Amino acid sequence: MPMPTAPAPRPASAPVAALDIGGTKIAGALVDADGRILARTRRPTPAGEDGESVFGAVGAVLDALATSPAWAVAEAVGIGSAGPVDAARGTVSPVNVPGWRGFPLVERVREHAGGRPVTLVGDGVAMTAAEHWLGAARGHADALGLVVSTGVGGGLVLGGRLHPGPTGNAGHIGHLSVDLDGAPCACGGRGCVERLASGPHIARHALDGGWRPGPDGDASAAAVAEAARAGHPAAVAAFERAARALAAGIAATAHLVEVDIAVIGGGVAGAGEVLFAPLRCALADYATLSFARGLTVVPAATGADAGLLGAAAAARAPR
Repeated sequence: MPMPTAPAPRPASAPVAALDIGGTKIAGALVDADGRILARTRRPTPAGEDGESVFGAVGAVLDALATSPAWAVAEAVGIGSAGPVDAARGTVSPVNVPGWRGFPLVERVREHAGGRPVTLVGDGVAMTAAEHWLGAARGHADALGLVVSTGVGGGLVLGGRLHPGPTGNAGHIGHLSVDLDGAPCACGGRGCVERLASGPHIARHALDGGWRPGPDGDASAAAVAEAARAGHPAAVAAFERAARALAAGIAATAHLVEVDIAVIGGGVAGAGEVLFAPLRCALADYATLSFARGLTVVPAATGADAGLLGAAAAARAPR
């Protein structure tokens, strides 16, 4: 059921509602102007069901937020969603939510939230917004954010402002080609960063090189990282390969738009120095132009709340 009509415009200090939508969970929060989370809730994503059932979970999250006193003064809604997203049309087509293909998410959320303005960005852009607002890229006018997990996404801050692009996908570094004769990627390209550096591809490369999971059967990138720390050559090689792909993509971005920091989040970033040490070394081979040599690469700082904080930041960004 749609909620009451949105209140009159509020001061910039008013909270905003934030949604973080992925293939496994839909999280929601009310976030104030200082980044404090005033209320939060989440529901599982019924990813195998039809589009209306998936939106039912979104509506349930919004309804739960509406029980908080802060909802009455919330001025807007920000959404960070798995993609592809199309912010210009207000639609989403997440790869891992087959019931949503061109789903009019912005319109539906606006109706459910009483007419409040809604801002949609991809999840990589949301993470970048969070890091620029409250995390490792704070104070940097030009930054690249990366989410390295099951896939590889990203976002850009340019000139001190979030730069989502016309469709909300700018900075999607995972689909830069860094190996022109490389393996085909799910996106239709070839030799993409994601095809070399995502968690599943790190694990697959380690398996191809002779690494084997332990007795628990864990064949994830996290298990490969543990083996790399212990010195297993195939595990080390898999992370070095991923690091070089990421370094090539980061350097290409820095050469194109002159970012001076790259912030990496997502599950694969949890490998720590197993990933970051070879990445920094490889970056010196790729970021060779004088204006890119000072580029730094650091882990993300906003943790599990990056999607919510980034959605809130996107809702507050000047338009």
